[in-house]
Amino acid sequence: MKKIAVFASGNGSNFQSLVEAEVEGDLNGHVTILISDRPNAYVIQRAKMLDIPVFYFDPKQYESKKDYETVIIEVLKEFGIDLIVLAGYMRLIGKELLQAFPNRIINLHPSLLPAFKGKDAIGQAYHYGARFTGVTVHFVDEGMDTGSILLQEVVRIEQEDSVEQLTQRIHDVEHQLLIKAVNIVLDGNYEIINRRVILH
Repeated sequence: MKKIAVFASGNGSNFQSLVEAEVEGDLNGHVTILISDRPNAYVIQRAKMLDIPVFYFDPKQYESKKDYETVIIEVLKEFGIDLIVLAGYMRLIGKELLQAFPNRIINLHPSLLPAFKGKDAIGQAYHYGARFTGVTVHFVDEGMDTGSILLQEVVRIEQEDSVEQLTQRIHDVEHQLLIKAVNIVLDGNYEIINRRVILH
């Protein structure tokens, strides 16, 4: 079974949903390790409760992104990782990781890219007054939320929605869409042609 590393910086609900999908037989891979850049992130507690190894690093202890990514790559090689999943990881990926895992890093983003990139995408869409937003899973490149789009799903913003209500509905979609995307990549049921991801 192919091995997955999840990178996360926060609560970790998508990390947990991947692990639960594996337990239920709905994930075509094994969540092998959690990588986190924040020592107090709740996702680390989730990993410990689920008995999944954690590698934590403090970026401030390294002189550059290259330095800490070199260390991360060694950890990923040690665990035999096939796919990296960014699930609420709040750092841009550098060229070291991109070169080590070409087209093997995907990111989950809570908007319909290319709209509402970056932080607080749900709040951006809500306060902009958009009628629709959604969830995107895309391959990672050196830009911020600019890689080739793998899957997207629309979420309607209802007039009576609060930000919290919208956030919950987006999280519900995220959990399902990420599992589907991971399975597509692990099974190799796609190709990328001129930025477009063609599903087979």
